[in-house]
Amino acid sequence: MPTMNESERREFLRAGARTAIVATVREDGRPHVVPVWFDLDGDDLVFTTGQDSVKGRALRGNPRVAICVDDDRPPFAFVIVEGRASLSADEGEVRKWAGILGGRYMGEDRAEEMADLNGGPDQMVVRVTPTHIVSERAVAG
Repeated sequence: MPTMNESERREFLRAGARTAIVATVREDGRPHVVPVWFDLDGDDLVFTTGQDSVKGRALRGNPRVAICVDDDRPPFAFVIVEGRASLSADEGEVRKWAGILGGRYMGEDRAEEMADLNGGPDQMVVRVTPTHIVSERAVAG
């Protein structure tokens, strides 16, 4: 399977509105997997979550995270990012990223609405800095 170069990988991650599947580890060791809206900021993947959500609590206890973004149409492709998460509950940053993500997934005309809806004080920004990346295209030939 051909691997993606950095430019192809960034283009893949920015294309359309694919969700990222985020895997964390709960305090009791059980895995937790959930789809999220995300965007890139430099090399980092950024998403928001509730401070008291399962993934929010898991990331406070263990910042290691794995993320998979895939294209489920032939010939198939995927990017897997392993990394460490840093968390911010700064209200300005949360609102900013809620608007960016809302604009990406719901349309720029709804960015402000999404910032209002998802940018509250109970939310936080999760910034994942990659430590290992696997990316492949044309998986099915």
